Amino acid sequence: MIEITTWMNQFLIGLSKNFGDRVWFVGLQGSYGRGEATEKSDIDVVVILDELSALDIEIYNTMLNTLPHRELICGFLSGKQEILNWESSDLFQFYYDTKPIMGSLDELLSLIDETAVARAIKIGACNIYHGCVHNMLYEKSEAILRGLYKAASFVVQAIAFKQTGNYISQQKNLLQIVSPDERVIVDTFLGLKNGGPIDFYEMSKTLFAWSKNWIEKTK
Repeated sequence: MIEITTWMNQFLIGLSKNFGDRVWFVGLQGSYGRGEATEKSDIDVVVILDELSALDIEIYNTMLNTLPHRELICGFLSGKQEILNWESSDLFQFYYDTKPIMGSLDELLSLIDETAVARAIKIGACNIYHGCVHNMLYEKSEAILRGLYKAASFVVQAIAFKQTGNYISQQKNLLQIVSPDERVIVDTFLGLKNGGPIDFYEMSKTLFAWSKNWIEKTK
């Protein structure tokens, strides 16, 4: 597995060389941010510059091409003003699932109110509902179903936050505090994440019913 501290040091050197003091924030998301990485995990890096131009995107891409494990690097690149004016329901997950490496995202906290969290739940449930129905009818893809359960686990994080005021970063810890319906979603996601078998139709039906219920709950 990648020694992420060593890798991040290389990344930060490259970032400083190419962008200097224009870097406002650097963070890690995903498995490496949560301390759950495996050999197959992506390196999900967040970089926010003072502002972002098309040329900056090209320079950043060239920099990434010089780093080891280029095929695993993904993440988010933005200018500061764009992220401060982002859709607030997206900022909930973005803020709480990002481990700061350099700088702080605390300026976003004032934008993440109860309404933003409720919208994150509603929009997430709607997207999962649509994706589930589409997949059951047309794609019939196990990979898409896995992705939908992953997205649903993020919605459960928002539900738990709304109910308790605490953000639970590791999904396995959600099992101790969420309701039975949400527990089924998280448990299924964790099983799929660990390579468990897929019962496409039954899992799709469960996800459909769960997302339908949350759409109706959040009128």
